[in-house]
Amino acid sequence: MAKFMKMLNNISRSQAIYRSNKITAKDMQSSHYAFALAICRVPGRSQEEIAQELCVNKSTVARNLNYLEEKRYILRKPLPNDKRQFSVYPTDKMLKVLPEIRNASREWIELLSEGIPQNELDIFNSVLNRMQERAREIIEKQEENK
Repeated sequence: MAKFMKMLNNISRSQAIYRSNKITAKDMQSSHYAFALAICRVPGRSQEEIAQELCVNKSTVARNLNYLEEKRYILRKPLPNDKRQFSVYPTDKMLKVLPEIRNASREWIELLSEGIPQNELDIFNSVLNRMQERAREIIEKQEENK
């Protein structure tokens, strides 16, 4: 199983390189693409919701959002009921680069899965979804036990 995790990690890193080569926004780093997709998928969501979706800690979200805000890709607005929490919105600059990010991601999946029968891809997706759900459950239990 350890080899399996290494393979997934290598695929993910290769995707980051591929997308970086395809996307013209050179002030955006590969680690920011997932944030861009999450923010544009649900504009106005909280930083905590982004952290949960991406399975990263709050400090990682804050650091990445600080960078994206500094580069004018996002706007953060305090939540009315809690001024320490922020909702995050894409700017026009983010919306302009979003199609490139989506296209590069779609192309990567097409290239990666080329020649693999659809039924095998369906099984693979099913197994990965179950493993992802299980991983989230494990982390939630860990958080509860702290």
